[in-house]
Amino acid sequence: MNEYIIKYHGILNLEGYDVELLNESYAIVTTDAAGIEQLYHHIQIEYVEPAKKLFLSRLDSMGYSCINSVKSKSGMGLNGRGVAIGVIDSGIDVTHPDFLNPDGKTRVAYFWDMEGIGTPPAGFLFGAEYDAQQIDSGAIQNGDTVGHGTAVSGIAAGNMGIASGASIIVVKLNLREVRSTDIMRGIKYVIDRAQSMEMPCAINLSFGTNDGSHTGDSLFETYISDMARRWKSVIVCAAGNEGYSGHHFEGKLSPAEELNVDFATAAHISRMYLSLWKNFADRVSYELIGPSGRSSGRLTEVMGRLDTVLDGVRVRLIYGQPNHYSDRQEVYLQFEAINGPIPNGIWTLRCHGEDIVEGTFNVWLPNIGAVTERTAFLEPSVYLTMTIPSTSDNVISVGGYRGSTGTISAFSGRGNHFEGCKAQLDIVAPAENIFTAKAGGGYDAFTGTSMAAPFVTGSAALMMEWGIVRGNDIFLYGERIKAFLCRNAVRKENVKYPNPLWGYGALNLCETMEDLIYLMRR
Repeated sequence: MNEYIIKYHGILNLEGYDVELLNESYAIVTTDAAGIEQLYHHIQIEYVEPAKKLFLSRLDSMGYSCINSVKSKSGMGLNGRGVAIGVIDSGIDVTHPDFLNPDGKTRVAYFWDMEGIGTPPAGFLFGAEYDAQQIDSGAIQNGDTVGHGTAVSGIAAGNMGIASGASIIVVKLNLREVRSTDIMRGIKYVIDRAQSMEMPCAINLSFGTNDGSHTGDSLFETYISDMARRWKSVIVCAAGNEGYSGHHFEGKLSPAEELNVDFATAAHISRMYLSLWKNFADRVSYELIGPSGRSSGRLTEVMGRLDTVLDGVRVRLIYGQPNHYSDRQEVYLQFEAINGPIPNGIWTLRCHGEDIVEGTFNVWLPNIGAVTERTAFLEPSVYLTMTIPSTSDNVISVGGYRGSTGTISAFSGRGNHFEGCKAQLDIVAPAENIFTAKAGGGYDAFTGTSMAAPFVTGSAALMMEWGIVRGNDIFLYGERIKAFLCRNAVRKENVKYPNPLWGYGALNLCETMEDLIYLMRR
């Protein structure tokens, strides 16, 4: 017996058939091959379509990355058991079946709610920490009101996800203001807890910012790079969704040249910034022109700082100086509306080359989440649109692609297009319409590099189970994980790698594991 979808009109009278009326125009009919022939002769029936098989897009996505065969019992039978996965995000729905053991007990070993009222983790000053026993007793009533962390966790470590046997450590951020310091606290917390459990850990970070030089040398980035060397850990960072945002400008000044950086502002934004980074040896003066045409006048470095009001917006321009971790110079512009939002219109930052040695400079606007894509440069660069901290050394930076077509996702953050420069993308993974756990129950499709990163996080956990937990390669963590993933990524013909869009290619866990096993046997 087969099922058929029926489009009909009027009153459907089909005696002798199993009929399920969906509404006044659609029904499902179950019948055999002989019965279907009779359906075509009913005057009420407009069209008949055989039922089609659908598959979870997440499972397809794991197929694109060759994860299913590594997980299967006929393959290697890996599920991440003995490994901890840390998710620093919006929390997790601890009641969702995707995060429960067969006996109904939680797979979440520790949960730190940074907004919670209670006992904070040892060494920290705020929030509430819960262990598995407290979670099972119902101490957490609402583990994720947004759903982002639940979706990420479902891909990396859910029962229907990649590392379905891993222990989960969750840090729930304060989403009203996600700060770099909280990400740093979260990393320390996860690694400390994993070490106390004597488990290697893979940490997933799906948050990012444009506020910085994107060269990996801020304290935020260098801290993360340092922590990636601690314990037996891997830190995976989403490259962000700024690829098509228009939030990066790349320019080059010649001596005595004037160069305009034009950008549009959208409605309903009351605060924003421009972060410009240049060679400290270049001497440049700046002039800001508002939508009305009014100018701030030229500001030179000798003047130090500009505070002015243009078109109802208070603007502060500050020349920074090199410091002990960077020889670049930041010129920072902060915009704050006095009453209401920043007006719609075109602003111009006019750059005057006074004494130019190198001349190149980069400017970033805030992320889409802060100002939307309607606030953008008029002539943007799509390169170096990876968000911080995916620009850190010693992390695995992950972009996204559409598995069904094998094409890069338009939104995926991209690396630098100059050879030998920092901020290169490492690898890409499926990022569009990924079916995963939904906060509140059930499953839904999610899109973004936030969904690509946990594919790599979960894959790293399987690798560490094989290497460290099973004793095949006790040093399989950190940069060694990244090296094998990049070496065995799927690469296209006629594309030069590493590539700002693709990194070293698309995640392929089968080839990675086969390479590891081959080298182990040599």
